[in-house]
Amino acid sequence: MNLPKLTAGDPDKVYSFSKHLSWGVSDEGRFNELIAEAVKLVHPGSYFGDNLFTWCRNISFADDQPFVQALESNFKTRSDEATVWRRYVQACAAYHCVQLPGDFVECGCYFGTGVKTVMDYLGGKEFPKIFWAYDTFDYHPVAALACPDHQPGLFDEVRKRFDGYRQVRLAKGLIPGVFDVECPASISYLHIDLNHAESEIAALDRLFPLVVPGGVILLDDYEWSADYRRQKIAEDAWFEARSYRVMPLPTGQGLVIKR
Repeated sequence: MNLPKLTAGDPDKVYSFSKHLSWGVSDEGRFNELIAEAVKLVHPGSYFGDNLFTWCRNISFADDQPFVQALESNFKTRSDEATVWRRYVQACAAYHCVQLPGDFVECGCYFGTGVKTVMDYLGGKEFPKIFWAYDTFDYHPVAALACPDHQPGLFDEVRKRFDGYRQVRLAKGLIPGVFDVECPASISYLHIDLNHAESEIAALDRLFPLVVPGGVILLDDYEWSADYRRQKIAEDAWFEARSYRVMPLPTGQGLVIKR
């Protein structure tokens, strides 16, 4: 297995990252002005994007050139450019999981950007695992949470995007019913991004028992509030019943490692 190499970092190098795209802001222009002013008041190593502002950080993804190349070659939307830290959490989890038995799974893949970034980081068309990518694609069952491109034709667009990636299994349909038709036997990497509490619990009900020991479960919306808080509450109860705690990440994600 050819894993990407992490070159030694320059101890005197300090990275910063800024992408002015945030959610839940009433006056985006004014907000961005204030963030720009705040950056001047803090020590170097700042990160701003995806509703996260921090400083005195290493910005580790900037030292991982194979990841940067995979990421930048797969930008599809403005939000892809802002969610870099989230993507790097996925990539690091995938680096761990690709060395375990079991397939990769993403529930709620949309354009497939997260799937393809992970695959390109870990071998591209030579990625050594089966990667299952679930979505309704051409529509969204919950209208209030639909993304703009959940329209007829999205499935064909995503399928073309993965032309030559023989390891990808695009599974079109509603969760959990689609698992009766297309489902892995075992899982090492499980990424859930369905924006809907009941659907995410249904996915956990069916797929968590298939995750191998040491496998990683990433909950994309776990630590986001407002419309997403129902997901956290439902998932906390689900994992509590199984004596697990979800690790909340400042990126808005939640992380669980299977025993």
